[in-house]
Amino acid sequence: MVLNPVISKLAGKLIVLASASPRRQEILSNAGLRFEVVPSWFKETLDKGLFKAPHEYAVETAKQKALEVARRMPFKHLKTPDIVIGADTIVTVDGMILEKPVDKDDAYRMLSSLSGKEHSVFTGVAIVLCHEKENEEVDYQLIEFYEETKVKFADLSDDMLREYINSGEPMDKAGGYGIQALGGMLVEYVYGDFLNVVGFPLNHFCKQLDRIYNRCTSSSEQQSASVRPSHTGTRTTSALTQPPPKLSAQSSHSPSSPAKHNPTSGSRPYSSAAPLHEVDRKGSANEADGSCCTLVNSLSKHTEDREANLRDSENTLPLMTSRGQVIELNVTEQEDSELKKEDLQRIVDLMDGFKASKALFTASKMCVFDLLQSRPGLDAAQVAQEIKASVKGTQCLLEACVSLGLLRSKVRTCKKPVFENTDLASRFLLTDAPCSLRGYIQHCNDTVWPLFSHLESAVWEGANQREKAFGKTSTDMFQDTFYKRQEVQLRFMNAMHSIAKVTGQAVATAFDLSRFKTACDLGGCTGAMAYEFTKAHPGLSVTVFDLPAVVEMSEHFHPLHTDNRMSFVGGDFFKDELPKADLYILARILHDWPDETVHILLSKIADACSPGCGLLLSEIFLDEDRGGPRRGLLQALSMSEGSQRSAAEYGLLLKSHGFTTVHVRHTDSLLDAILCIKA
Repeated sequence: MVLNPVISKLAGKLIVLASASPRRQEILSNAGLRFEVVPSWFKETLDKGLFKAPHEYAVETAKQKALEVARRMPFKHLKTPDIVIGADTIVTVDGMILEKPVDKDDAYRMLSSLSGKEHSVFTGVAIVLCHEKENEEVDYQLIEFYEETKVKFADLSDDMLREYINSGEPMDKAGGYGIQALGGMLVEYVYGDFLNVVGFPLNHFCKQLDRIYNRCTSSSEQQSASVRPSHTGTRTTSALTQPPPKLSAQSSHSPSSPAKHNPTSGSRPYSSAAPLHEVDRKGSANEADGSCCTLVNSLSKHTEDREANLRDSENTLPLMTSRGQVIELNVTEQEDSELKKEDLQRIVDLMDGFKASKALFTASKMCVFDLLQSRPGLDAAQVAQEIKASVKGTQCLLEACVSLGLLRSKVRTCKKPVFENTDLASRFLLTDAPCSLRGYIQHCNDTVWPLFSHLESAVWEGANQREKAFGKTSTDMFQDTFYKRQEVQLRFMNAMHSIAKVTGQAVATAFDLSRFKTACDLGGCTGAMAYEFTKAHPGLSVTVFDLPAVVEMSEHFHPLHTDNRMSFVGGDFFKDELPKADLYILARILHDWPDETVHILLSKIADACSPGCGLLLSEIFLDEDRGGPRRGLLQALSMSEGSQRSAAEYGLLLKSHGFTTVHVRHTDSLLDAILCIKA
């Protein structure tokens, strides 16, 4: 095998894979390579529109991953690696770049776009060679390449797509499929490197290692001149980036010519938009070969503006060497040291979590995301003027949102940076976005945050803290606030509406409900959940049953709904007769009520059901060992009178009222679901 002659030369070298991908780890391990895994902290938020070709985006992302780890390790891990490997895999079809889907809807969109078509899978790879110098600096030498593989999907039916998505496999894979597992059933043919589709082009990588370690004339030449890039899609650069990146004052240079390419199947020439500069090189062989030997900026032109603050922080790090320290540490000590660093970062993230939440709440309440959607490219002073806040405070808030991935900043020459929304903010944080969570965010800020400010008292007493937070007991708060003050009631309904819109489709499509013709959504509030059921099941009519005041105000949330399969009935499901239906829906209801009240409600539903009627229950289902999910266990800290339960516990609860569990579905959305039938 190509890699075998290189193995002996890699003995004793610290090789690091800057990726947490288990598939890349398996591919390299099977090839006999020994390495450590240090996942990169680089945020994969590059603007795809800045790249002329998809493979350039993949290569740039791989490079930034590898360089981030190479720079971080001497200071965070107290050791300098010899080689850092970064990789990024993308799927492209019809000019679009498909990465990992964010949810099931996104996975469905991706896979639908691939159905019956040939698409390309690109993996960009960056190999960073780190050379420590006597003056305690580090030279970084960079080899970049990519591999392209063509994949053809069969024509996929909607049922096949849904079944595959519900398996959960698409959610952590570029393009929404894993060819090495269930996703292989979707593929008609593969043209090129199969492992490239899995996540790493092993053959191309091995050839690069062979060139690096078996064809360089000397180690000194390797440090002063670049490795020969003879394979198509490869570019090699040498960089002095410790300390980064003020190189122009330290070295004279002039523009270099691009490397020559030798086209081969499965790859295309790669060129970067970043400026290249020559450095001194020894020997004439490389010059004759046309290799490009360059000093590169610590970040490419594609990302230098967005990462300016990161570079500044790196410039302040103290210079130090760690090779001797690495030699003194045994393997166990190295692993323990790395583990402690990762554990520390986890604790720091938890400590700072409340700050991140409050920054999100504040920016949302001040309509920052709505403003930047309508007027992108405002600077901090302009935003401050619009939201009527201080410039200093606004600047800090905007920069915090950038660090959270909610905004992006663009630095202009001799001008103040300007801000715009990221895709994440545009999808979930705008008032009028289809999947807007702004109403629920406001509810968290106005209601949940004050309650959690008294969490210590809640834990001591085992009771909710509404009286301390709002000056009302739980009962008074519910009656006097939500159902006597219209503006507060609308705010609460808006929160329920937004969360139902985001979760509704996953719940509505969790089961085949074709056997049911009529349904009743108990406590259905604005009808957002019911609307998703009518969309998913054309033969189903849904009645929303909620308090009369809620039904009266529900028109604020669906003025354009003209579907005659939806209707609203006012009433109290504890006191009044329930509307007749084949299927009753309880979404986010039971967890709020004490056991005795839950039994009263379930008894009423059971009495209304004839044999064969269904009950669809949707809540956050706890793991059987109550170790997760975190969302449900943190919600329990509000100390409501109700309980968070596992699917098995809900099943037993429903069984006690004559319902038999048919299906349980963990939707991977915010809510899970269970379908039961009346015996």
